[in-house]
Amino acid sequence: MRSNNPAFSRSPAFSSRGTYSSVPTASAEELNSMYSAPPATPAQAGRMTYDDVVMKTGIAFGTLLLGAAFAWFVAPGLAIPGLIIGLVLGLVIAFKQSTNPALILGYAAVEGLFVGGISRIFSERWDGIVPQAVVGTLLAFAAMLAVYKSGRLRVTPKFTRIVLGAGLAYLGVAIVSLVAGAFFDVGDGAGFRTGPLGILLGLAGATLACLFLALDFDFVEQGVRNGLPERYGWLAAFGLIATVVWLYIEILRLLAILRGSD
Repeated sequence: MRSNNPAFSRSPAFSSRGTYSSVPTASAEELNSMYSAPPATPAQAGRMTYDDVVMKTGIAFGTLLLGAAFAWFVAPGLAIPGLIIGLVLGLVIAFKQSTNPALILGYAAVEGLFVGGISRIFSERWDGIVPQAVVGTLLAFAAMLAVYKSGRLRVTPKFTRIVLGAGLAYLGVAIVSLVAGAFFDVGDGAGFRTGPLGILLGLAGATLACLFLALDFDFVEQGVRNGLPERYGWLAAFGLIATVVWLYIEILRLLAILRGSD
């Protein structure tokens, strides 16, 4: 069948009478070698792997630690700007599902400013509280990873809906608490983050952060299983950083409430 498109009819590649071939004929030995070769690994195929996620998360956490060290030793006052900028960047990444390394590393850097600055402020009031919060965060992360890998915690669609709904509810309470503390001096400016209610909110926040870790682990596992492109390792790193920072801050504030004014 002859094509009426001159771009095709004049090309030997699309001519029914032509003998054009862009692929040389393989010999029997070459075909046998190709058949015997092992399949390409996910890394060779440009797919997300566990090692890739670990590497990208390590780079992002390293960036966060650099920002935290700068805020701790040089400019603790950057905690609030870091919080605001980090919130904006986090929303952009989350809603756009961005896998841009520069954007995610920028988020990690400003989150580091927030973490380092707020940690320095807490440390000056409660001696030794920061190492306690770090150890608590690491133990909680390890425990959630162990529970998830054991299969005792299954991330089902129903589980996901419940956790996300609880997270939105908690966010609403946190906003009301912030407004009550800032504008109505509730809890001497701390909002609901004092006394027994503050302890309950701290425990709820830390628990929710741990459950969000399960969602992050599931994202990584499903992404590797479904063969997501390699760049999604950056999005996984973003999710893990955001959740771990949230968990750390919840534990830090909970310890501060428990220690009171000592």
